[in-house]
Amino acid sequence: MLSAIDYSEAGGLEVLDQLKLPTEKTFVKVANVEDGFNVIKNMQVRGAPAIAIVGMLSMTEELKSLSFASTNDLIILLDQRLQYLVTSRPTAVNLATAANEMIALAHKQSQLSVEELRAALIAFSSSMLVKDLADNRAIGRNGADEIIKPLSASKNAAVLTHCNTGSLATSGYGTALGVVRALHESGRLSHVYCTETRPYNQGARLTAYELVHDALPATLICDSMVALLMQSRTVNAVVVGADRVAANGDTANKIGTYQLAIVARRFNVPFYVCAPLTSVDMSLESGSQIPIEERAADEMACVKGIRIAAPGINCWNPAFDITPAELITGIITEKGVVSPGQLSSVA
Repeated sequence: MLSAIDYSEAGGLEVLDQLKLPTEKTFVKVANVEDGFNVIKNMQVRGAPAIAIVGMLSMTEELKSLSFASTNDLIILLDQRLQYLVTSRPTAVNLATAANEMIALAHKQSQLSVEELRAALIAFSSSMLVKDLADNRAIGRNGADEIIKPLSASKNAAVLTHCNTGSLATSGYGTALGVVRALHESGRLSHVYCTETRPYNQGARLTAYELVHDALPATLICDSMVALLMQSRTVNAVVVGADRVAANGDTANKIGTYQLAIVARRFNVPFYVCAPLTSVDMSLESGSQIPIEERAADEMACVKGIRIAAPGINCWNPAFDITPAELITGIITEKGVVSPGQLSSVA
């Protein structure tokens, strides 16, 4: 299975530089929070679950290299560095959730010695890799069961996905792409379509890379081809990931997700959000409260450093949009599939 995160307590942390995929496979060393901030901000690692894991591992890698006069000194630095780290990508909630859990753990175990607390924090960040993989496999099973439920035993599912939600966006297997993998493993996948996902082309560069790697029956389409695809070919479901899900089910995901949901509604195609519960933010009543990150104009105007837009043109480059809950058929989590209105029953 492909992996974007290479970690061991003895060997340290390296992340796959996803800016160089699919033509070059290079790993970047992450030795401290500054390194973690940079690989997250620069999108060398991306995907809400992977961002949280790399962020926490970068924090504990930094702790390994420092000495502290007291446990309290360690906690003060931990709090400061985690607050900084969370600013690297503000839309995805997983990083902030993990940071809050880590600092809460530190305060709860403040009676420990410096070495004992350091070890507890390292164990916490390491365990995220294992838990995320287990959650992803559960999401995959739950989603596959949900999608094939209305189909006859002789019919397999064709699905459409957006952005990258696979092994490269998580600790492994994936969320929405995990559903695709589970369908394939059960012999119920007929075809998967992936959008190129402009402007950063995560679908063309990363999802297509994973689909080819796993030898899945797949076709890449331009973002603007979705309506024609649904009009002219059978699509049984749309499966997408999530960077943050509000309490009412409104979902922030990669830009372009909202228009997929609108088109899916037009053609009566079920639209599913696939996300671990760490992506659910019950503190926000609706998607209008989710911060939307805006990225640099060059990410839209250039491809691998080559300018494709007219010099001097203004660019608007929001990285995410909000899909309203009423367009979402179901939210697929590790605990089961729920309608947006039932989210509180599992979160």
